[in-house]
Amino acid sequence: MEQKFAELKSRLSEIHDLRRVQELLFWDQTVFMPPGGGPVRGAQLETLDRIAHEKFVSDAIGALLEELRPLEESLDYDSDEASLIRVTRRDWDKARRVPAELAAEMTRAAADGHDIWAKARQDSDFATFLPALERNVELKRRYIECFAPYEDPYDPLLDDYEPGMKTAEVHAVFDDLKRELIPLIAEVANGTDDDFLRGPFDVGAQHELSLELVRRFGFADDHFRLDRTVHPFAASSARNDIRLTTRYKESDLTSLFTAMHECGHGLYEHGVSEMLERTPLCHGVSSALHESQSRMWENVVGRSRPFWRWFYPRLQSAFPDALGGVEPDRFYGAINRVRPTYIRVDADEATYNLHIILRFELELEIVNDRIALRDLPEAWNTRFKEYLGIDVPEDRLGILQDVHWSGGGFGYFPTYSLGNIVSLQIWEKVRDALPDLEDDFERGEFGRLHEWLRENLYSLGRKYTPQETLERITGSGIDAGPYVRYLKDKLGALAAA
Repeated sequence: MEQKFAELKSRLSEIHDLRRVQELLFWDQTVFMPPGGGPVRGAQLETLDRIAHEKFVSDAIGALLEELRPLEESLDYDSDEASLIRVTRRDWDKARRVPAELAAEMTRAAADGHDIWAKARQDSDFATFLPALERNVELKRRYIECFAPYEDPYDPLLDDYEPGMKTAEVHAVFDDLKRELIPLIAEVANGTDDDFLRGPFDVGAQHELSLELVRRFGFADDHFRLDRTVHPFAASSARNDIRLTTRYKESDLTSLFTAMHECGHGLYEHGVSEMLERTPLCHGVSSALHESQSRMWENVVGRSRPFWRWFYPRLQSAFPDALGGVEPDRFYGAINRVRPTYIRVDADEATYNLHIILRFELELEIVNDRIALRDLPEAWNTRFKEYLGIDVPEDRLGILQDVHWSGGGFGYFPTYSLGNIVSLQIWEKVRDALPDLEDDFERGEFGRLHEWLRENLYSLGRKYTPQETLERITGSGIDAGPYVRYLKDKLGALAAA
């Protein structure tokens, strides 16, 4: 039996290597690759995906999983070995439903779509992106049918990012969230004077400050990179090879919050137990749990008063002309002000969720064929006006601002708001365990927070389902209550100041 397990692990390590190389090639495509390399890069990714998919769904792996059932049943549920067999069986059962040709075609369409989207976004021209979007949607519909019968056609897409969660559950959570947020935003939205946040801020200084934050939060220099791209993200080819990306503008300081956000993703991947390296367990368990970490480090930590008591003098020193005369309380109020804006990644903590709900609702209409794709800009702009109260002047600031649909990433968007919710559920447990934690932040110390999260979340990788992982940490399933309380307390205090 030990020999069978070793054979399974060896096969899975090979497949894991192929997947990590795919991720590395995508990172290169978005960061360093010259534009002319796009068509061939798409073919390379398609080839790797086909090989990895065929190796994974092979009868040989299915036979090994069946032969290892007695071993799995004899092991402790929490053991790495039992978890590897259990999670691999779930992944194998799902992947077997998808033809290798379709999986490879989706990968090729995603690679091609990215470059088309980047140009369309630059030109603010949805029409040039439409053919790529149509191709991705058609492929996703074929993919969905691989999982029939289903309760909702969106369920298979959501399950790719949040295994086990159903569309109806997201609907219920978002309905509650929207009901709480719309009146709260109307109550606390303000016109705080924040002209000083428009700079100019030297890009080189922003980069150095971003690096300082990533290092302080927990990364050693030999374990990460921080590079520029159009749409920031984090990627990894190994636990100790984390690729963070960001973007800089002289007219704002968004890059600092982007660095903290992507660092949160990176710390999760970096913190997975080394015993899980080169296995299917060496990854964050779901997109919502992943987003809980990016949003925790960016917002709960990075927009807190204790954090800025430490970091604001550094910011003033780097940008004396723009910030030298700005009092700390005025700066803190400006970076936490509630005011509708066009761009999701620049949105404040409260209105951000309305950006996500809008996208979730449009995705449901797309998947259920209730909207013509050519009509998406108009539908987007109408709903944006309804939810956020401002008119969208061009596609670049509206329908084209996000990269996800160019890569066929339908089902991902709702996990952003789910991540916001989960971040506060976990944060409440962190505060119970480390009640004086914010004193650390005032000294620029984040080691205790990082270690608690590594021990209680990061190290687990994908050993458990997302629901099991959350329950192990918080004792409950997903609950918007802590997040709503956090927003009401924080934003209410700012509005009253």
